[in-house]
Amino acid sequence: MSTRTADRLVRDLESICGERNVFWREEDTLVFEYDAGFDRRPPLAVAVPKNTDEIARCVRAARDAGVAVVPRGAGTGLSGGTIACGDAVVISTARLRTIHEIDAVSRVAVVDPGVPNLEVSAAARPHGLFFAPDPASQRVSTIGGNIGTNAGGPHALRYGSMVDHVLAVEMVLPDGEVAVFGGVAPDLPGYDCVPLIVGSEGTLGIVTKAWLRLLPLPEDVRTFLAEFPDVRSGARAASAIIARGIVPAAMEMLDRTTIRAVNAAFDVHLSEDAGSMLLVEVEGLREETGSATSAIVALCEDEGARGVRVAETQAERELLWKARKLGYPALARIKPNSYIHDAVVPRSKLPDVLDSVNAIADRYGYTVANMFHIGDGNLHPLLLFDLREDTIEGVMEASAEILKVAIESGGALSGEHGIGLEKNHFMFWVYGPEDLEAMQRARSAFDPDGAMNPGKIFPGGDTCAAIPTERIKRGLAEGMWI
Repeated sequence: MSTRTADRLVRDLESICGERNVFWREEDTLVFEYDAGFDRRPPLAVAVPKNTDEIARCVRAARDAGVAVVPRGAGTGLSGGTIACGDAVVISTARLRTIHEIDAVSRVAVVDPGVPNLEVSAAARPHGLFFAPDPASQRVSTIGGNIGTNAGGPHALRYGSMVDHVLAVEMVLPDGEVAVFGGVAPDLPGYDCVPLIVGSEGTLGIVTKAWLRLLPLPEDVRTFLAEFPDVRSGARAASAIIARGIVPAAMEMLDRTTIRAVNAAFDVHLSEDAGSMLLVEVEGLREETGSATSAIVALCEDEGARGVRVAETQAERELLWKARKLGYPALARIKPNSYIHDAVVPRSKLPDVLDSVNAIADRYGYTVANMFHIGDGNLHPLLLFDLREDTIEGVMEASAEILKVAIESGGALSGEHGIGLEKNHFMFWVYGPEDLEAMQRARSAFDPDGAMNPGKIFPGGDTCAAIPTERIKRGLAEGMWI
């Protein structure tokens, strides 16, 4: 792109959003060139509109200039979904932070995309309602980003992920048109595009408003922690619970590395010599939670649990969840850098897959921590390392091997983080050319020019080729062909 064209686009964006809400100098765009992953690429410019109309005008301005657009929320994503490949313009939804309505009768929240996830439940609580999806980043991650990646969280086991709780969206399309998909009325006629939009990672448009399903607060909640001598016995207990026909609200696993890190960081008094811990929560009527708790405790003991700690108060419950929700920052005390995947594997294969993950980390000389949604098989192996001593190439290679083990066990590439730029080349491991072509046709129905968040989800192409980690991952995907 010529300097004159770029300058004209920046001036157009400033006329729409105001000079204070457009960033184009290198020192200003620095914080927008990455998310919580490793990929980095500076955007051509960043616009921070205040409403749907300004977003639509920004999209049209970029389209007229022949520039691609990358939607961005809080930037907490882990798959490179907000990296501006190919000199794209980033359009941030950070200023759209209004909760427009909590309809207690219809159990619907109408919110802007920049509203943090946890604020929706906080606003709904006085009405006896809550918003179920609860990613670990829910204090800071926003609804728009949660929709883009189809975020889940610990309670997705019982309640499902974002796609099960988004009723409708208002969205700016790639040509700048504003459209509404879905609705709050049941059994709407015609095609339901909402499930296609949820999880599309910003490749179909920019969500500017969402109608979210709210659920009634459960009458009773029981939270407890079962301690096991090793990961394998804890995994057997998790499978036994599901096999009994009990579906907890959440069922999480922490391994020894995570347990010790959380103890050191937050003094939650977990047993230092435990090989793994199973954090289980059940919700519902008191009669239901009481019988489920008794059955789960018995099943854990049958599989070798050395003790079960039951939260007797809300404060104790919050302490147990603190160990899970703040596990990742605690692990930073071990090594300053980390790389996490979110592949999904069948529960029956979990022990063997975890053995393979640990063996891969040992072979490459990295510490690995496993803290994940064991109830639905959503792994989160976290490689811990120090880039002052280790190479990013080695980390990427070890991560690709872990991903390959998960796929060969019958698993999936991603459970909630999305494909983005991180795993796009590995899509060939799971989908054939015909499958990928069908997906591309669906995208092209919204964005025939491929101008919305280019280089994400789909393998191939050179849009993001200038990013060093992109070249590394492409080589690994092709070299480890499944």
